[in-house]
Amino acid sequence: MKNKILVCVGTSGLSAGADKVAENFETELKKINRLNDYKIVKTGDKGLFADVIVEIIDSKKTTYINVKPKDVEKIVESHIVNNELYKRRLANENYTNFFKNQERIVLKNCGVIDPEQIDDYLEQGGYEAVKKTLKSSQEYILKEVTDSGLKGRGGGGFLTGIKWGFAKKIENDTKYLICNADEGDPGAFMDRSILESDPHAVLEGMIIAGYTIGASFGYIYCRAEYPLAIKRLNIAIKQAKENGFLGENILNSGFSFNLKIKAGAGAFVCGEETALIGSIEGRRGRPKPRPPFPAVKGLFEKPTIINNVETLANIRHIINNGSKWFASKGTKDSTGTKVFALAGKIKNTGLVEVPMGTTIKELIYGPGGGLKNKRKKFKAVQLGGPSGGCLPESLIDTPIDFASINKTGAIMGSGGMIIMDQDTCMIDIAKYFLNFTVAESCGKCVPCRVGLKRMLEVLEAITDGKGTQEHIEFLKEMSPTIKETSLCGLGQTAPNPILTTLKYFPEEYDEHINQKKCRAKVCEKLLEFTVIPDKCTKCGLCFKACPTDALEWKKGEVAYINKDKCIECKACYGACNFDAIK
Repeated sequence: MKNKILVCVGTSGLSAGADKVAENFETELKKINRLNDYKIVKTGDKGLFADVIVEIIDSKKTTYINVKPKDVEKIVESHIVNNELYKRRLANENYTNFFKNQERIVLKNCGVIDPEQIDDYLEQGGYEAVKKTLKSSQEYILKEVTDSGLKGRGGGGFLTGIKWGFAKKIENDTKYLICNADEGDPGAFMDRSILESDPHAVLEGMIIAGYTIGASFGYIYCRAEYPLAIKRLNIAIKQAKENGFLGENILNSGFSFNLKIKAGAGAFVCGEETALIGSIEGRRGRPKPRPPFPAVKGLFEKPTIINNVETLANIRHIINNGSKWFASKGTKDSTGTKVFALAGKIKNTGLVEVPMGTTIKELIYGPGGGLKNKRKKFKAVQLGGPSGGCLPESLIDTPIDFASINKTGAIMGSGGMIIMDQDTCMIDIAKYFLNFTVAESCGKCVPCRVGLKRMLEVLEAITDGKGTQEHIEFLKEMSPTIKETSLCGLGQTAPNPILTTLKYFPEEYDEHINQKKCRAKVCEKLLEFTVIPDKCTKCGLCFKACPTDALEWKKGEVAYINKDKCIECKACYGACNFDAIK
């Protein structure tokens, strides 16, 4: 087998020059007449966002990280010509630890195959599950998926097999299958990475699902902000058709299944099933009351099953390895693995896949590597996106499964996880997420359209130093009302950040209202912008950071803030490592 050089060329890699890195490898190998000895493979992102990751597979596998185009000549000279490791870019212990406790099922091919070459996917057992499916009965496949215990990974946590069964038992000549790739949560990039790195896995899951429920046509609803994902999906669809895995009479089985990509315009509410259906039909994406549910009456009034990207990417593994294999992973009620997007104040930003039941602490301090700044203290984690909840350090040992997370007041969501340290104001965070849901509300129902805006105004008053105790009572009364009366999931879950911060961080609300103080020094109108002499180390870092010369300082002296020049930009706060500015 030819040696390989794997270059991660996903959105993350491209932004760091991955295309040029791959091009330079080809150029340098030509110079030494070794191009025929190595196959350069442009993979998707591997998961850890360490600029460009390069793996050279020859007599062994060697990983280089943070590779720049200018490094390629030295890597080729050292590794290939002199048979020595290029230590400057060699993967470190942190890189190894990131992958050590992961169990990659959905992410198995990420960073391993060229997503634009179907032969690479076939080498990894691609479309074997489709072959097996087409030789089996619909009942057998449905039972395997049901017995696996796979729950929807889009946030709902409903059993996939049960959901498929609803549509399967309905007699109708036309049924539809939709892949929901409308990923809009701040800090979430699970769907994007899977579609960019392993698009055929999603297609294979859709073909199997279509066969099982009796659907002959499917849509992939992917937001237009993911151009690389859409490009690679189009290539994968074309290749799957050319190889007989998609289209009419697949593998001479008599089963036909076709796919179309629908590029969404970026409305967060279109992640909700009925709004998504409306968008595909050419209408404004606004939710509709349920029942009837889409499985009974969905797209164009026909039975429709909607699954998200991660759910569908699991299907081929269940069919190939069996329901018992999948059910043996995770916990009894939350089987399998879950992909999370780690973001925020964490050392390792990226995608991780761990068995259900892994604790929040194990995830943050395992693959996540802990806090980015070791001198800061962990404060909270936001789970479930803008409609999720903020959990404190006291709940860090909570197992990550649907039931345990729901008990805390947060939700699993699609897998976004934002880590926060002591410099985070929890009221400001609640305000940030509520501002997002207010902007993304379709405005169809009054509780969401009006209620969320009123709550946002209250949070703004609190962070501006104008909060009262009546505001707290208003938030406590309004939150459950909106949850109970909103039309769709956006409104029903939007109060979660407020409810969880009120529950777990009440002292911060008290400080903002009664002491006019923000302990995290985030809310600008509650800051004094003065130097604390006893804490000032006379280092001058604040002086160097100030953009308006408002900091007056001389070597060996305590700094002073000139209020006439200060624009309250907080640059001095960010520069000071000793909490000497208040």
